[in-house]
Amino acid sequence: MIYCDDLGYGDLGCYGSSIRSPNIDRLAAEGMRFTHFYSGNPVCSPSRTALLTGRYPVRAGVPRVLFPQDTAGLPQSEQTIAQMLKPKGYRTMCVGKWHLGHHAAYLPTTRGFDHYFGIPYSNDMNPRWLMDGTKVIEEQATLETLTPRYTERAVKFIADSRSEPFFLYFPHTYPHIPLAASAKFRGKSPQGIYGDVIEELDWSVGEVLKAVKSAGVENNTLVMFSSDNGPWYQGSPGRLRGRKGTTWEGGQRVPFIAKLPGRIPKGKTCAGLGSVMDVMPAVATLCGGTPSNPLDGIDIGPMLEGKRQELDREALLYFDNLDVQCARLGRWKLHVARHNNQAYNPPPQGGRMNLPLLNPELYDVVSDVDESYDVAAEKPEVVKQIQERISRVIAGMPEAVRDAHEKNLAKKPARIPAGTVNRAAPR
Repeated sequence: MIYCDDLGYGDLGCYGSSIRSPNIDRLAAEGMRFTHFYSGNPVCSPSRTALLTGRYPVRAGVPRVLFPQDTAGLPQSEQTIAQMLKPKGYRTMCVGKWHLGHHAAYLPTTRGFDHYFGIPYSNDMNPRWLMDGTKVIEEQATLETLTPRYTERAVKFIADSRSEPFFLYFPHTYPHIPLAASAKFRGKSPQGIYGDVIEELDWSVGEVLKAVKSAGVENNTLVMFSSDNGPWYQGSPGRLRGRKGTTWEGGQRVPFIAKLPGRIPKGKTCAGLGSVMDVMPAVATLCGGTPSNPLDGIDIGPMLEGKRQELDREALLYFDNLDVQCARLGRWKLHVARHNNQAYNPPPQGGRMNLPLLNPELYDVVSDVDESYDVAAEKPEVVKQIQERISRVIAGMPEAVRDAHEKNLAKKPARIPAGTVNRAAPR
């Protein structure tokens, strides 16, 4: 599982970008590319929680970004994909950004991973340790060398695991800011340093694919590629509205590509609804693993194998911290709440808060990709159906989530006008 940090929906060639990404594009040509796949949250730590546990971050105990001053991390009661696979004889390694707790009890080596090499936070947080296992080998990791050093370790792990089943979780540091690229790639992209970083990430994907082939396990290895949320200050959401930190599509819809020769058809596109929470149940089915907790994700194996374009599933909720703001059901997305400030601006007097919308907004995100045309007044039955589903899902959530929902419903609704067309130009 290759997981980028803050990579936008519009940052890859196979998703319409002019940035060169030949290896990732080849991965898509040799496998399947999803066009409606969601990160589980618009920020780092919760999204990684959703991926590794198959559960909503608010259920799994990581509803917000973790910081160096935090003493906790992903709760021990949560099972990761690595912990699920260990009893099946899998060798496991995490290479890259962890961001689920940096104290000893929360590091990857306590969460089912045999080996770890990377930085425990985002690269804009300090101290920016580079760790090998549980040992800090650099107090301040050298940003320019992170991608090649990560890649070297990932390739070695694959080579060493050729005779055994293995799980490599490869969460890259980039393109999260501050950006840096090695001398081999710096200044080479027409799109500046951001393009340099993406091209180096693409190179890394190519090296991983070559390592899988060299190990002789290409036909028996599932390779997946995605991002933890939408783009931050740089990068492109494509035609989608919004960016990292928002529950507009640009904040949570991300690239997802999967390849498994003989199981996943080549060169196909899937427009069905998928989530990073679906990775764990799909892997469980494929590898014979047994999840220890009830999952919110579903097994998307039939979609991956091209047998189904869409699967029946409960409404997919969009959270920001403990607050539900949107829900997706089929082609419809309902906005029920929103924060009272635009992302990255200082909060207004009284502070940042989640407010229910005076009138919920309904968008057909299949035909209206930038969420410009609110059709709630024309589809009251759809609005009602999704609202009922939100209530049903929330009823099964932990007490803190239910309480937050009740408090939000009790607030004075916000007179926030329906949005204007997304101003973020696609690359």
